[in-house]
Amino acid sequence: MSEYVKRTIMKEEIPSQYLDAPRSVKVYLPPGYNELLSYPVVYCQDGNDFFTMGRIATIANQLILDEGVPPFLVVGVSVDRNKRTSEYSPVGSRNEGYKRFFIEELLPYIEEKYPVRKSPEARVLAGDSLGGTASLHIAMDQPSLFPNLISLSGAFFQPTLDHLDKSEDLSWLTAWLVVGLDETAVETHIGTFDFVDWNRKTKDLLEQKGCRLSYREKPGDHVWGLWQKELPDALRFFFPPTEW
Repeated sequence: MSEYVKRTIMKEEIPSQYLDAPRSVKVYLPPGYNELLSYPVVYCQDGNDFFTMGRIATIANQLILDEGVPPFLVVGVSVDRNKRTSEYSPVGSRNEGYKRFFIEELLPYIEEKYPVRKSPEARVLAGDSLGGTASLHIAMDQPSLFPNLISLSGAFFQPTLDHLDKSEDLSWLTAWLVVGLDETAVETHIGTFDFVDWNRKTKDLLEQKGCRLSYREKPGDHVWGLWQKELPDALRFFFPPTEW
């Protein structure tokens, strides 16, 4: 176990003209990291939660060291809880500014400073709940940049379904979705929602539009206890283990 917890995590402060302050970002570097190589990268909304409650760095170490998963970087973008809904919701007042930060400031900063592959298929967007919503909308806005999505119990409500419905073709998108079967009455500060029903509606729309989709429903609630258990499968899906 000791080698899994020896994680290399860099901390960055990314200046922004679209946000009201620089944004803190954590960057996980895989075992054997070498600047002469190039790596795929997972970009996570709710970055601090992915590292602390999701334990994504420890999971990544384990997959890379034990299972032959090719090494990848993880970029976790922090968020202020008080501004989260306004930044992540597609109808939020700060959503446009946040998406512009992500595409025009975060992505170039990471790609200039770290040896990450610049091909779209080497980028994966990840998010839990409303973070999954934010990631899906960034992908839909920029299909040539972000064709891969991991959603942990995405908060896909009517504005997102309307947006998906207007999309003629989503065959460019590869998405991995999970929702917990106990998520039938999740309380949020904008109301109580049946996440299972909304995720099923989203699944149907994604499939109708030609998305390459891996969808699962598992026992569990709207908590990191479920999502942490599912993260290894999500990462293996995008970074299949190679034969030793």
